[in-house]
Amino acid sequence: MKINRFIHEKRKELSMTQEQMAACLGVSAPAVHKWEKGATYPDITLLPALARLLKTDVNTLLSFQEDLTDIEIESFVNEVDKTAQEQGYETAFQMALDKIHEYPTCDNLLYQVSFYLEGALFLYGVPQQKRYKDVLEEFYLRLSKSETAEIRDTAIGMLIPYNRNRGDYARAEELINGLPFSQINREEQLAALYTWQGKHEEAKKLWEHRVLGGVSQIQTALMNMMEIALREEREEDAAFYADLYEKLSEQFHLTKWIACTAQLQLAVAQKDSGRCLAVLAKMLPVMKESWKPEESPLYRNLDGRTNAAFSKRLLDTICNELVNGEEFAFVRGNAEYERLLAELQGKPE
Repeated sequence: MKINRFIHEKRKELSMTQEQMAACLGVSAPAVHKWEKGATYPDITLLPALARLLKTDVNTLLSFQEDLTDIEIESFVNEVDKTAQEQGYETAFQMALDKIHEYPTCDNLLYQVSFYLEGALFLYGVPQQKRYKDVLEEFYLRLSKSETAEIRDTAIGMLIPYNRNRGDYARAEELINGLPFSQINREEQLAALYTWQGKHEEAKKLWEHRVLGGVSQIQTALMNMMEIALREEREEDAAFYADLYEKLSEQFHLTKWIACTAQLQLAVAQKDSGRCLAVLAKMLPVMKESWKPEESPLYRNLDGRTNAAFSKRLLDTICNELVNGEEFAFVRGNAEYERLLAELQGKPE
């Protein structure tokens, strides 16, 4: 069978349109049309990706593997992050797209890269985010059809705020109602099993992760309750939630700057310049410190090595917002604000 007929029949077999194939490979739909008509042929550099996309076992001029390993994906995401730091988000984004086009059916690659790119938009304070988010939403749509339940469900969870933020509440509710529900938590069940088996190290690590995850869920709830209180002009309740958030973070031995975030959000929302600057003066210095969870009995088996790099990036983002962000415009010109900016001229170690 000629290659044009092979491409056409395999594409039809997979219920894929020419436009979908083109998008996966990073080419135009007319190019795919010409391949199937036999007018032109795919570039030789596209053959490995094309073979993977068509789910066929082909060894041609270029050898390839079906998917990247978890280690290879982790290494690549680290490379993308390094590129973002040294050459900027746009270069890192294009680097990620090129790899995704090379391995169009590797869901785990698409999954890991998409979530990194999403987080990096915030961490690096990327301007004009819409065009990046449009691409990421398309990725989440693809992942929402993944055969891997964890990837599929997480992608659906990411699509919910995308629809909510643009006002498509009906679609957001539809996605929420479609999420799976289970009373059995796999991590909790494994931790209990390891405890019974005497595998205490494994069990402790899982229970500590559960503690950290539970605190994170409560923090998220308190932040949202505070936002609602502010919208309803219940200032005392908003302050109560912010105070409780701070106390909870301290009681559960989280990294120090986390405890300040609710108070900062409250001060910014209320345009309280004195309180805002007081919180920043307390928060910014401790962001330079590394969180060492192993020093607390709650998290002795957790790894906090990545926290220092995360804190530095977040500090850089906040500094950029202080200088350029609209939400901090109300404190500019204040003498304490100018003093704080002067202190921030020295980068964190």
